[in-house]
Amino acid sequence: MSAAPPHNPALAALLTLAASAFVAGTTLLAKALGNGTLGPEMHAMQISHGRFLFALIAIGAATAVLRPRFTRPNLKLHVMRSTLGWGGVSLMFAAAAFIPLSDATAISFLNPVFGMMLAIPFLGEKVGPVRWTAALIALLGAFILTRPGNGAIELGALLALGSAVLLGTELIVIKLLAGREGPMQILLVNNIIGLCIATCAVVLVWQAPTPQQWAALAGIGFLMAAAQSCFVNAMARADASFVAPFFYAALVFAALYDAVIFKVIPDFISFLGAGITLTGAGLLAWREGRLRMAKG
Repeated sequence: MSAAPPHNPALAALLTLAASAFVAGTTLLAKALGNGTLGPEMHAMQISHGRFLFALIAIGAATAVLRPRFTRPNLKLHVMRSTLGWGGVSLMFAAAAFIPLSDATAISFLNPVFGMMLAIPFLGEKVGPVRWTAALIALLGAFILTRPGNGAIELGALLALGSAVLLGTELIVIKLLAGREGPMQILLVNNIIGLCIATCAVVLVWQAPTPQQWAALAGIGFLMAAAQSCFVNAMARADASFVAPFFYAALVFAALYDAVIFKVIPDFISFLGAGITLTGAGLLAWREGRLRMAKG
């Protein structure tokens, strides 16, 4: 049995920053595919299919090299997790085509908020006033990002919000799996099932990708696999409460990519909504860290 890696907060921070840059990169490529920058506009379900296809290739190769020990998987939980993950990723990729990447990324930080709320009925967890306050602050920021002025709400923001709900629900299933199976097994089985679901769905919208689009789809899958690898290794080298805030750099990378590639500069509403959402998410991450320390 291999020994756990040594505690190294500095390396953990760098790995988390790399993961955040990779995740923002997947959203950038999804936006380029969805808005017609790289050829005919591609449906979000086909982008999601490419994400699972190429991520599975990368994770399968890593599994062949590392040869981790596998146990009998809980297929019911895996199917539930993969379905939620596929739906959440598809909605996020669809949202990226309509709204600034910084807005979509900020709304995605609601995942743990919805996960916290759902943990009450499904996991029997108790939520105190600090965590409820953090959740309400983050939700206020997301509401601002929907830009509800004049009775209209941004479609892209609603798609991103739906993505956050699904991915937050997925967190509950991941918690149930994490205590039963190893991380590499969870990743591998998730991507196998996710690819099966995505393949069934993509039949309805399939179009032959151009060479540029194939490259972008491969980039999304490989970047996502790299992000997962970096984040798992970061978590192994430092406490979760230390690692989590560094992942908020994804918002900075998303805004930077959007500005450089698509010339989209975040406006006052984007800064305000993102700032409030990050405040709530950061408070929640801090509180979760304190609770873990108290239990430890």
